[in-house]
Amino acid sequence: MRIIEVFHSIQGEGPLTGVRTTFIRAARCNLRCSWCDTTYSFGPGKERSIDSLLREVARNGTRNVCLTGGEPLLQRESVALVERLAERGVTTVIETGGSLDVTPYLAVPRVVLSVDVKCPSSRMEAKNRWSNLPKLRERDVVKFVIGDRKDYLYARRVVRRYRGPATLLFQPVWGTDAGRLADWVLKDRLDVRLMLQEHKVLWGDVPGR
Repeated sequence: MRIIEVFHSIQGEGPLTGVRTTFIRAARCNLRCSWCDTTYSFGPGKERSIDSLLREVARNGTRNVCLTGGEPLLQRESVALVERLAERGVTTVIETGGSLDVTPYLAVPRVVLSVDVKCPSSRMEAKNRWSNLPKLRERDVVKFVIGDRKDYLYARRVVRRYRGPATLLFQPVWGTDAGRLADWVLKDRLDVRLMLQEHKVLWGDVPGR
């Protein structure tokens, strides 16, 4: 696999926020979100074997892995990696930009899918793969990164139409007014989970944390 970095940290987003986790950041991305905070992942990275990644997870002693990017679904080896992790009793959260088919990962045990719906400020909303949403399960997440009122209204429309079991998560773009977003959610009585990026609260906007 082409990998940008592997590091041991606290999960700052999604269903396992606050949990000690090994992060595997895959190289390359097919999207160019305007607010992306990991543009360094667009490069080719370095070739790593699945066995070497498994050894690093074992050294960290974590029961949870976050496979992120970049866009991990671009790499064919990602399915084999999460299968091997599941065999070892490791749960993997896959963070995907939502433009690629998640079907190959649905049958893998211990996989949690965190699927983005890109809002207008990302400039990537045309890339949303809507056929992914009906496939998601109760343990999965649909994530909306929200930068402004237009994004919120877009996300609200999607939420009100969604009938699936996955958790709906609103996350403010880092540096925007999170309290304002919370007020909008409360006013509209949306059944969503509002979360900050905990790792940035702890350490700031530092790569590899």
